[in-house]
Amino acid sequence: MGMGTGTGGTGIEYVRGDATTPLGKGPKVIAHVCNDMGGWGKGFVLAISKRWPEPEAAYRHWHRERAKNDFGLGAVQVVQVERLLWVANLIGQHGTRTGSKGVPVRYEAIDAALGALAPRAAELNASVHLPRIGCGLAGGRWERIEPLIAARLAAADVPVTVYDHG
Repeated sequence: MGMGTGTGGTGIEYVRGDATTPLGKGPKVIAHVCNDMGGWGKGFVLAISKRWPEPEAAYRHWHRERAKNDFGLGAVQVVQVERLLWVANLIGQHGTRTGSKGVPVRYEAIDAALGALAPRAAELNASVHLPRIGCGLAGGRWERIEPLIAARLAAADVPVTVYDHG
């Protein structure tokens, strides 16, 4: 698993490359995991911010106004950055550090956020492109996250491509 392309029966395509330059035609959503503390600072978010200011600005505003909105674990925010390109901020991490409560990743929140993303992607007629979400600084394990992506997106007929830096 995880080498080269191919879906391995999950409906997820694996490619070498950078998820901020998604492959293929048509509308696309780049999905990534954010924390529930309003911090946007390390990992894949920096690659996003280098290309587009809108996702960070939208995330910070969403967090700032959280008393009046749905900001929190399991929520998703879809931000348009180009004519046929959106970035989905998935809240799937509690805090940013590994501590007494374990790693920051929250699988049930990622599951809920992916579930909320599926109808949005379908509405946009978009494919979803992501790095191995939740597995870097969030401390998650891909073998726990991949089945969530398969069940929530691929099984809902949303085309999914996962990017590995190579």
